[in-house]
Amino acid sequence: MTWTDALVAVAIAIGVVGTLVPVLPGSALVGAAVLVWAVVTATTTGWAVLGAVVLLLGCGTIVKYAVPGRRLRTAGVPRSTMLVGGVLGVAGFFLVPVAGLPLGFVAGVLLAEWRRLGNALPARAATVSAVRAVGLGVLIELGAASLAAAVWVVGAALT
Repeated sequence: MTWTDALVAVAIAIGVVGTLVPVLPGSALVGAAVLVWAVVTATTTGWAVLGAVVLLLGCGTIVKYAVPGRRLRTAGVPRSTMLVGGVLGVAGFFLVPVAGLPLGFVAGVLLAEWRRLGNALPARAATVSAVRAVGLGVLIELGAASLAAAVWVVGAALT
C-alpha cells in the first residue's frame, strides 16, 4: 500500500461517514478521492474502478431523491412543505452547527404542515413521513458510498 492509497482510503472513509454527517460532502468526497487515485495510478484498472464508482454514486444519487420523493407524494406531503423544511434546516445549520440542520428541517416540516392542515396530529404524521423519507435517502446514499468504497478496495488490491 502506497501513501496515495492510504490517503485515498482515509478520504473515502471520511466520505462514507459524510453521508451520515451533514457537514461533510459524503458521496462527492468518495468520488473525488477515487478520481485522484485513478489519475495517480494511471492504469486501466484504475480507470475502470473510477467508472464503476461514478456509476454507483450517480445511480445512488438518483435513487436517493426518487424513492423518498415518491414516498412523500404517497403520504401527501407537498413539495412546498419540504422546501420550508429545507430552508429552516439550512438556517438551523448556521444557528446550531451540525445539529441545527435536522432540527430545523423537522421544525420546518412540522410548522408548514400544521399551518397547511390546521391540526397538530395530521401535521405530526406528515412530519414523521418526511423524516422517514429523508432517513431512507441517507441510507440509500450510505449504501451507494459503501459499495463504491468496496469497489475501490477491490481495485486497489488488483493494482
